[in-house]
Amino acid sequence: MFSVTVREHLMIAHSFRGEVFGPAQRLHGATFLVDATFRRSELDSDNIVVDIGLATRELNAVVSRFNYRNLDDEAEFEGVNTSTEYLARVIADRLADRVESGALGEGARGLAGITVTLHESHIAWASYERTL
Repeated sequence: MFSVTVREHLMIAHSFRGEVFGPAQRLHGATFLVDATFRRSELDSDNIVVDIGLATRELNAVVSRFNYRNLDDEAEFEGVNTSTEYLARVIADRLADRVESGALGEGARGLAGITVTLHESHIAWASYERTL
């Protein structure tokens, strides 16, 4: 399996509900490094996995929708604990929508999957992997 990873960053505010989250139940900020890895078993006709420029542009477009936002104020996240794992899935699903729409080029339609990893720090991160 071949892969290409592009990176962005994301700065948000949010809070959680539930005792398991301890002090994170209060409003707090989070800064993530966001890695999006695109996979395919065979290279396309140009011998690439995906156009890195288009992948970077589309990751930026997806992430910028949430950047510098308090997710508690966003209607789409009402009543949702926006955990790192949950946000990784949201970003992966939105990237998949962009692949399907052709925003990453026709060659990207041959991708097998996407993995999005959100790095909370140098010692903790979470990922969501999906097929296309």
